[in-house]
Amino acid sequence: MTGDLEAQVYSVLATLAALLLVLVTGGVVYLTSVEWRDKRQRTQEALDNRKPVSKRRSKKK
Repeated sequence: MTGDLEAQVYSVLATLAALLLVLVTGGVVYLTSVEWRDKRQRTQEALDNRKPVSKRRSKKK
């Protein structure tokens, strides 16, 4: 009987470990995608807010 109980405990622990692994991996993927999106938005905002460069050059006398 203790062998059956031990096998059940190991089974529950293995299932719990697999579930936690999936949750942590999903969290890392989510945070990575959010950071990638935010970085892309910051880059675009920086490009939108930059000062235009005048193509005319002033001639010094």
